[in-house]
Amino acid sequence: MAIEHAYKKLKEISLEEFILPGTSTCGGCGGLEALRLAHKVLGKNVVFVNAAGCFTLLALFPFSPFKGSWLYTTMASAPAGAQGIRDALDLLIARGALSIEEDLQVIVLAGDGASYDIGLASTSGAIYRNLDFWYFCYDNEAYGNTGVQMSSATPYAARTTTTPAAVLTPEGTELPKKDLFEIWRAHCPPYLATVSPRHPLDLARKFEKAKAFKGPKLFIAYSPCPTGWHYDPGQTPEIARLAVETGLWALKEAVHGEVAHTYIPKKLKSVEEYLQAQGRFAHLFHPVRQEAALRKIREAITQYWAPYLRTMQNAK
Repeated sequence: MAIEHAYKKLKEISLEEFILPGTSTCGGCGGLEALRLAHKVLGKNVVFVNAAGCFTLLALFPFSPFKGSWLYTTMASAPAGAQGIRDALDLLIARGALSIEEDLQVIVLAGDGASYDIGLASTSGAIYRNLDFWYFCYDNEAYGNTGVQMSSATPYAARTTTTPAAVLTPEGTELPKKDLFEIWRAHCPPYLATVSPRHPLDLARKFEKAKAFKGPKLFIAYSPCPTGWHYDPGQTPEIARLAVETGLWALKEAVHGEVAHTYIPKKLKSVEEYLQAQGRFAHLFHPVRQEAALRKIREAITQYWAPYLRTMQNAK
């Protein structure tokens, strides 16, 4: 498949900025960095349909940091809003009132609360209708804008305001993270991928590749959150790197259902290095180490990666 840019070197990423500085989001927000990088590939002809969440703070009336357009919706209805915009644009083009060159890419911008939970029904409907839109989920693994409550994207053993480490639940969150990638893949969209702000070339290549497909396109962006995860904002790049190198966040894509990993660590780093860097996991180590919880996290990583690492070893 021929793509316009190969993105083999960082200098191939555009220097033009489509999101201006000075937003109201938290310092060190990994999701904003991922969106900034994605916007460089998508270009200026976009309209964002924002589901209520952390990124609602990006455009506080009457100001917006975006050079493109912005529509704010309720938490559950962003895909429905995207349908209305896409239909309107198609009608204008059909009537000759809008040229193809002026057409806009419709992008749903939603957090994990809207993507994994509240907005999943309307998203499923949009995919079923084969709506031609992009879906950008900034996954900070909690309802970050309303107090860092647990969402179904919250990983096992993380502490949130609604899943504290307590006598009956010493590990904090008892349930594993929902697999949104596989839920979308079951709908048979043409393209979906996971991305990370710490891997900008991988991110750019995926957004560029997705331009060739018409229909629903999902990007789940790993989005470190200093406020909710309790770490220094300057550590966001390191947190994002460790998530990938420990195997907790797999970089992959699916083209018409066929899954391929775009990066496989040669050797997985100790997950404890990742966990100890964040206050939301501090209860796993103090006042006593919770060996059972730590072992469960390690086993889940091993179970996921064993087939792929075995394949790599056999290839040698």
